[in-house]
Amino acid sequence: MTDGRRQLLRLAGAVLQPGFEGTTPPDWIRRWLGEGLGGVALFARNIVNPAQVAALTAALRAEQPDVIVAIDEEAGDVTRMESSRGSSRPGNLALGMIDDPVVTAEVARDLGHELAAAGITLNYAPDADVNSNPDNPVIGVRSFGADPHLVARHTAAWVRGLQSAGVAACAKHFPGHGNTSVDSHEDVPQITASREELAACELLPFQAAIDAGVLSIMTGHLIVPAYDADTPATLSRNILTDLLRNELGYQGVVVTDGIEMRAVSARYGLESATVCALAAGADAICVGGDHADEATAHRLRAAIVDAVVAGVLPEERLVEAAKRVEQMAGWTAQMRAGRNGHHGPGHNGHSDGALSPVGLAAARRAVRVVAASVPLLPLTTAAHVVEFAPARNIAIGAETPWGLGEPLAGLLPGTTTVRLDAADLTPRGGNGSAPHSAAADGAGRDHAALDSAALDAAALRPADGRPLVVVVRDVHRHPWMARALAHLRSARPDAVVVEMGVPAATGQVHLATYGATRANAQAAAELLVRGAA
Repeated sequence: MTDGRRQLLRLAGAVLQPGFEGTTPPDWIRRWLGEGLGGVALFARNIVNPAQVAALTAALRAEQPDVIVAIDEEAGDVTRMESSRGSSRPGNLALGMIDDPVVTAEVARDLGHELAAAGITLNYAPDADVNSNPDNPVIGVRSFGADPHLVARHTAAWVRGLQSAGVAACAKHFPGHGNTSVDSHEDVPQITASREELAACELLPFQAAIDAGVLSIMTGHLIVPAYDADTPATLSRNILTDLLRNELGYQGVVVTDGIEMRAVSARYGLESATVCALAAGADAICVGGDHADEATAHRLRAAIVDAVVAGVLPEERLVEAAKRVEQMAGWTAQMRAGRNGHHGPGHNGHSDGALSPVGLAAARRAVRVVAASVPLLPLTTAAHVVEFAPARNIAIGAETPWGLGEPLAGLLPGTTTVRLDAADLTPRGGNGSAPHSAAADGAGRDHAALDSAALDAAALRPADGRPLVVVVRDVHRHPWMARALAHLRSARPDAVVVEMGVPAATGQVHLATYGATRANAQAAAELLVRGAA
């Protein structure tokens, strides 16, 4: 191997942030770190508890002291550090509802101390999307809200809070994933706004993040015809270089959303998408959510080198990208060195079961009574809780628990819970059937007739003579859920309804938590028991 190719391989490795399997670094990751790998991305599969993560990151740094260790930890419904329990902090929509940037910065700082203590240096957060489309299937409660100015001030506060704890922030998904009705994990969303409309809405939070000194920005796999009618933003020079670099003045690291997501990989393939992203202006390639193996990383590194040799990817562009990654790694190393082992007042909520005091206090401030009349509050006897489970948002780990039944049972012993999805309430040959554990709507079931007999058996009969609490998530997006809720409210007008997703003006919601984290659920349970102030 020539020295020139060896140098290209190091540069290509420097811009990759692959995932891997296991709770300790595999041999290939250790070897690649010695060969110049710039970073790794941790997922829920890599995490048991903070002590284990700290040992894992220490093992990584034994091979490469300045390696970037990244994670997708939004501290809301999307959590990796607490994927087995649910986040002990509220997510963005709850923080936006409080609308106190000081609180938002405190929550982000609290999270940052915890991540820093575990050796994590880059967090793929905050979500800076303006959730202007209430039917958005993938953003929702991950956004601070639908008002671009509110989202901008809280994005900036979150960035400042996290980075003050020594962890680099990453505003996502540029140029904005909020006004979409398609999940980019599955297909290519399109934002049809004009340049003027984008400037007044989607771009405001990213400009605020840049002004706050955000160290990285994550691209969205979106078609934005106002800037590029054919190419997803992640692969578009018009968007990453002309808009983000030249117009908005951003000079930090641009990292791609998962390059294996179907919005880009299905059309371009992993290798071509990677090369195109770098050529367009991206500096780091996130991969490994679904392709966490050495063979994939090897394919991408080789594709980058071959593209440079073939003149498809200018070598100076690759050098520039690697340099930006190196500069961010230097910032994180400097912050770690400055801490001297002191990680601030973070907590280990996901290891010992305790909730973050900062997070719980914020969740309590966010929960709202949003109907004029709330029956049966406070609850004084054991209730029956019916939780309606929509199809899973793919960004949220399938293993991440949610719901109100458990914390309410802790305050009112004897409380029972049943969880139902669309399949449970779909008639089957005219006969009702017992509930099952699946949490997906199922093809065609969202608009199927309601199996009222099954619903009565699971929800109404067990609640006879007891308070009935009905928990929904984004009820406005799921016709089956709206029908089931209407049926229960007709039979039990005294039922208490708790919305743990994005509330809509349906007139059917009594309490809103603005998220389904463990902290949100605890705050709602407390309000149900103590009653509205």
